[in-house]
Amino acid sequence: MHLRELDLNLLVIFHQLLIDRSVSKAAENLGMAQPAVSNALKRLRNALADDLFVRTSLGMDPTPYAVQLAEPVSHAITTLHSALNRHDHFDPATAQKRFTVAMTDIGEIYFMPRLIKRLLVSAPGISVSTLRSHASLSEGLANGDVDLAVGLLPDLQAGFYQRRLFHHRYVCLCRKGHPITRSAMTQALFCQYGHVRIVAASTGHGEIDTYMQRAGLVRDIRLEVPHFVAVGHILQNTDLIATVPERFAQSCVGPFGLTTVALPLPLPEIAINMFWHMRFNRDPANIWFRNLMFELFSD
Repeated sequence: MHLRELDLNLLVIFHQLLIDRSVSKAAENLGMAQPAVSNALKRLRNALADDLFVRTSLGMDPTPYAVQLAEPVSHAITTLHSALNRHDHFDPATAQKRFTVAMTDIGEIYFMPRLIKRLLVSAPGISVSTLRSHASLSEGLANGDVDLAVGLLPDLQAGFYQRRLFHHRYVCLCRKGHPITRSAMTQALFCQYGHVRIVAASTGHGEIDTYMQRAGLVRDIRLEVPHFVAVGHILQNTDLIATVPERFAQSCVGPFGLTTVALPLPLPEIAINMFWHMRFNRDPANIWFRNLMFELFSD
């Protein structure tokens, strides 16, 4: 489809529906009549040959195609808003500000060294505070206590913007010389050894456990921990194994004498996104910070 064949105003309405998951709320936020929004959605459905949204008990859920469109449409509209509207100036070289970011301990291990290194050079007055995702994270983002959330956060939907950073691929992590490394990995071999299971609250990492259960993999869970930071220490001194994101695994290989092994079945890659509340979408400081994160860490 050529853009000239599509009324681009429909994408603005589509974008608002992604945020609000409600025709009435989108109409209110856009300053439009509800029938006009409904008619626009009908036109866009016809143009794209997809339902885009389906009604559920929780509101309007996007179809897989709508999810595919969400990130590029959001980025395009945000970029246009920034270009067409004047903003207060934010100078990172002279600003004194602390950004609060919600992320897991994996995020701290992966993001913080490179981010802080850049800030010390180009934005010496900028500092960062991290916290874990929690039940009231959406409120923290809405009221400005939290500037950005990074990770797999399926609960952050209506009222939030998001931008893709990268995809996580999962691997098996174990100590070097582990018996599991001496032969080709099979599902039986994978299930033979004791596992460390990481239960990262308020994230979507549990989807991996659900996927393995559905595939018939019955793991011998010998230890459950609520975070990733201790995994390297545990695997270094035992024959336990763990299923972890590849970026985290690579950070453990050198310091803990570990190695990675391909899993015996393909697991879905997990999308790691940045999230911010719509109230701060045009905030100059927030724009600068999330653009920096995208520059440093996007695939």
